[in-house]
Amino acid sequence: MAEVSVLEAVRMALDEAMARDERVFILGEDVEAGGVFRATEGLAAKYPGRVIDTPLAESSIVGIAIGAAHYGMRPIAEIQFADFIHAAFDQLCSEASRWCYRTKGDAWLPLVVRTPWGGGVHGGQHHSQSIEAFYAHMPGLKVVAPSFPADYRSLLLAAVEDPNPVIFLEHKRTYRLIRQELNGAPAETRIGKARVTRRGGDLTLYAYGLMLHECLAAAEELAAEGIECTVVDLLTLRPLDTEAVLEAARATGKVLIVHEDTLTGGFGAEIAALIAEHAFEYLDAPIRRLCGPDIPPIPYHPAMEGFYMPDRRKIAAAARELAAY
Repeated sequence: MAEVSVLEAVRMALDEAMARDERVFILGEDVEAGGVFRATEGLAAKYPGRVIDTPLAESSIVGIAIGAAHYGMRPIAEIQFADFIHAAFDQLCSEASRWCYRTKGDAWLPLVVRTPWGGGVHGGQHHSQSIEAFYAHMPGLKVVAPSFPADYRSLLLAAVEDPNPVIFLEHKRTYRLIRQELNGAPAETRIGKARVTRRGGDLTLYAYGLMLHECLAAAEELAAEGIECTVVDLLTLRPLDTEAVLEAARATGKVLIVHEDTLTGGFGAEIAALIAEHAFEYLDAPIRRLCGPDIPPIPYHPAMEGFYMPDRRKIAAAARELAAY
């Protein structure tokens, strides 16, 4: 078995997708040279003419991908940082999301938009945003946010094969931090399915991306104190695996939802509303969210970024309070 990083798993999936289907091509800023994180390194030489540099114009990148997908190609558009994807908001939310609906299912739009997101890398206000709530809000878009290399590989391949537009979020802090042994064919991870990564009877933690790993670390610490946590890796934010979310909430009766995006209007509010509406009678405590504070950007200074970001220490503290309720 070979141990690979998240970044290597992404590159592996891109390579596999291009080898399988000659309609697959990559476009984005500096992708011919590998991109700023080296996710596409080596692919331009291996697949001549199918890894294409673009101008610094995110609206054009997504617009070109929409046109190519409409005419039978399978584009993978890279937005260099998620902070810049909003320049393509209209293309994604007014065009791509509605393509199938407005044609009554006669036309599909198989495109993938990959983008690095999240904090913890001292990127400051323009390179640290969490943008998932904006796009998970939009019917017609699928939003995927894996945590482990195996899931990055399998879900990226699934996204390329999906007939719908998929926004594929890659947490930049995990690129080289998180490693996992991979061997053989991709795991059977499906878009729209969550996974319980740890089981315990006292409370449930929900997370995705970097925060999933922080939740697992907190759960280990809490286990030594006799507090056993179920940890749910959401994997896909749209479509959300509502069955898995509700099953875990009903099993423990206490839930803590963790994400690094700001609290107000963050994706955790959707999970909280779902549980409150469909599993209220199973709850033994108020639903708790642990999120980033409501400030416009993530600060650059390490101390202030640490204040902003949820982490295993903060998660463990919130979980202790919840378990004692």
